[in-house]
Amino acid sequence: MKEIVTGFAEEVCSIPGGETIHKCIQCGVCSGSCPNADLMDYSPRKLIAMVRSGMREEVLSSNSMWYCLTCYLCTVRCPRGIKPTELMHALECLAVRHDLATRRTTTPIVYQSFVDILTRNGRVHEVDFIFRYYLNLYRLFLRMKPLAALKMVALAFMTPVALKLFGRGRLAFKAKRIKRRRELNAILNTARS
Repeated sequence: MKEIVTGFAEEVCSIPGGETIHKCIQCGVCSGSCPNADLMDYSPRKLIAMVRSGMREEVLSSNSMWYCLTCYLCTVRCPRGIKPTELMHALECLAVRHDLATRRTTTPIVYQSFVDILTRNGRVHEVDFIFRYYLNLYRLFLRMKPLAALKMVALAFMTPVALKLFGRGRLAFKAKRIKRRRELNAILNTARS
C-alpha cells in the first residue's frame, strides 16, 4: 500500500510527537484502548487517517486531541510503536498555532492561562491563575458577564479548604515572582516556535 503524502501530514511529522504518523497500519488498537474515544469527534485511528489525508481544518477544529487523558494506554498497546498520546499533544500545538482550537472544551483556555501566569511571574500563583482562567473564558466565549466571572473567582476561594489554606499561609493573595523571568521567557518563546 503506497502512502499518500500531504502537506498537513508532513507538518505534523515535523513536530515532536508526530514523527511516526506514517508508521500507522490502522489496526484500531489505539481507539479500542482509549477510555475517551466515545467523547471524541474522531477516534485516534480515524484522526491519524484524516491527518494523512490532509484534512487540516477538520482535525484541528475537532475536540479529539483535547479529550486525550494522557493515560498512555494507546501508546503501550500500539504494535507499531507509535505514540498517539504525543501525537495528540502535537495536534493541540498546531490547533493553537493555526487558531483552530475548539470552543467546545476549556482545555485550551486552561493551557493559555497557565502560560500567561508562568510568563508573568515565573511560577504559578493559584489566585492569579483562577482569575486569568475566568478572564480568558469570558474573552473567548463572551457569554459570561464580567461581574459573574469575578463572583465565580470569589466563590472558588471561599470554600472551607481555600479559607484554611489562606489562614495557614499556604495560599497567598500576592504572587511572588522569580528573579530570572527574562531567561524563563526566552525558554517559553523557544518552545512556542
